[in-house]
Order: sequence, then structure tokens, then C-alpha cells
Amino acid sequence: MNEYIEEHIKRHGRRLDYFERKCVFLDLLTVFLAIDTSTIVNRRKREAREAHRASAVAQKAFGLKAKILHAKRHAEKVQMKKTLKAHDERNVKQKDSSSAPEGALPTYLLDREGQKDAKALSTAIKEKRKDKAAKYAVPLPKVRGIAEDEMFKVMRTGKSKKKAWKRMVTKATFVGEGFTRKPVKMERFIRPMALRYKKANVTHPDLKATFQLQILGVKKNPQSPMYTQLGVLTKGTVIEVNVSELGMVTAGGKVVFGKYAQITNNPENDGCVNAVLLV
Repeated sequence: MNEYIEEHIKRHGRRLDYFERKCVFLDLLTVFLAIDTSTIVNRRKREAREAHRASAVAQKAFGLKAKILHAKRHAEKVQMKKTLKAHDERNVKQKDSSSAPEGALPTYLLDREGQKDAKALSTAIKEKRKDKAAKYAVPLPKVRGIAEDEMFKVMRTGKSKKKAWKRMVTKATFVGEGFTRKPVKMERFIRPMALRYKKANVTHPDLKATFQLQILGVKKNPQSPMYTQLGVLTKGTVIEVNVSELGMVTAGGKVVFGKYAQITNNPENDGCVNAVLLV
């Protein structure tokens, strides 16, 4: 209550030169102008005693106010410990026991131990997160928007043909291996058999070669999340393809099974799916 100064600092922040004015500028004034140092000393003493004052308040507080205060202090301490730990581990090299090579080692490598650098470790974690989120530089960063009237065709059903809640997808689609259609009375979206695709012509940008690969799934359709769920294949859609035939391996020597590719053509017009592999 009445903490209007703290509230103002939270909302608008401090002056840009706050810390300079607080420390450096006052020290220079003290040295060069030989002003009375009692105010500066008192301020620094007050800041030094702040921890003791906060501790006394925390010990005397009770009830709901004490709970809120303790939660706030606990969060501050946790954040401070995390920051200190991050600074300590930034350049620390640790022994890496997991990277023990299989088989015999040469004589000149027997006395060496594997090292695990914190910076390299954090970079590897970031790269993994990036791969998981599929943030790639895609060949087609922008695509034309498709309206629902163009995407769906209204299907009229019933004896009087008045019911119009069914929609037929007019674009190419992908459905999984074990896909079974719903009963006719419950089917909301109809994906025609003639527009379903299981394989795509994928071009490797580095090898300059094209391979016909099996489609594993639709990762993201930029038009709408609903189209992604339906498995609609339009220009710019990111799909997952099976690249095990290409013999691609990771840095650890494991065979890569699936990789992402972006569709570069309009499949409903061409009768095939052409894509570029994202590497």
C-alpha cells in the first residue's frame, strides 16, 4: 500500500543514467569538489543494512502477508542462484564420461580425458530445440492465401438436399496408412481418393538430385491449423518424408529416418507433389 515509487519504477523503469549517477558521478564529485561525504556514506550504509531490514520484516510478518512476502523473496533468491550458476558454468570444462569411444585407443590418446564445455553444451541444446521446432530457412517464405470457398466445396445431403454442413476438400491431401473413413452420417470433411498422395518428388538442394520418397505426415500448412490437421497439401506446406533410402546419418552415426521438405508446386494442378528438402 502507498508503494507508488516502486509501482512507478515497475511500470516506467529508471532513468537511463541512474546507476552512473548513483555510483560513479557521486564518487567523482566527492574527489574533485571535496563536498560533504556524509550523505553518500549514509546512503551506502542504508543499502548495506537493507538485507537486515528485509530479514527483520520477514521474521515479524504473519498470515497472508507473510506468505506473499516469503514467496516473493524465495523467487528472488532462486533467480539470483540461477544467474550466479550460469555465470560460473559459462567457461567451465568438465569431464565427459558419456563420450567413451568403443574399441582400442592409440597410445597417445590413453592419457586424455573427454571434456564437456558448457558453452558447446548450451549450443547443442539450442540446435536440438531449433530442429524440434522446425525453424528452417524455407525456399518459399511467403505463399498466396487460399479462401475457404476455394478450399472446400459445399456438399448438399439429405432427401431434400437442404442440409449443407458437409464439405469436400478440393486440394491434394495426405492420409495415414491406417486411415478409415467415418460413417457417412458423421463425416464432416470428405477427402476424395483421387486427390490423396502417398509419395513426393523431393529435390536435395546440395546434391541437385530428385528422389521419390514416401510422405510420413504433414508438419505445417501455412494456410490454417485446420488444414494441417486435415493433411491438405498446398504450395508452401512443410511435410515429413522418409529419407532412410538416401543413407543420411547424424553426427553421432545414427541413420536419419524422417526429414522435412517444403512443397513448391500446386499438386492439385500438376497431379504430383514436388518438394525441396530442408537441410
